[in-house]
Amino acid sequence: MTDPTKPAVKTDRRILRSKRALREALLALMAQKPFATISITEIVEQANYNRGTFYANYESKEALLDDVFAELIQELLQSFRAPYEKVAIFRINELQAQSVMIFQHVYANAKVYTTLLQSDVLPVLKQKMFLALKHISREELLYEATDIDPELAAVFSINALLGLLFHWIESGFQHSTAYMQEQLIKLIHYHPRDARTAIKPPK
Repeated sequence: MTDPTKPAVKTDRRILRSKRALREALLALMAQKPFATISITEIVEQANYNRGTFYANYESKEALLDDVFAELIQELLQSFRAPYEKVAIFRINELQAQSVMIFQHVYANAKVYTTLLQSDVLPVLKQKMFLALKHISREELLYEATDIDPELAAVFSINALLGLLFHWIESGFQHSTAYMQEQLIKLIHYHPRDARTAIKPPK
């Protein structure tokens, strides 16, 4: 008797293959021109598919872009969770540089991030990344009571992290992932009490 699950597996693989080809085609085109000017015809020609295949998977090029974002952000969240997902108590003061996986994620997807950084959809990507990271940081990390507003604390920390990540991307990955891991740990523990000013006081 034929296993009824086999045709579904083949279909799923075919769908996954076509979706990946369409995502890669879109990114290849976005490396050359703004997303707003890209047509579905260009996408399917780049992917070597037809419009029927496109519409079997996506209702619009915006839906395809959302899929690109979703895949990237899912991996981003997995890398963010890496230091704490297997422990009951996440001791931030004991966090080791090698446990921070978010820089590995970004570097592994360097070509994608670089393309999106230079595109007209960058503000959308940044907003989606911010909201996703803020959501899991609020839902999955429960801190001891303090007089600091937890919403503001999350906004502050996530914006700082994303600022560091995008600065690294903009620099063309000037530093190694290991260096960025070490610097992030140092920044987390850096609490200066004062700073010498370089401005001469008025006489």
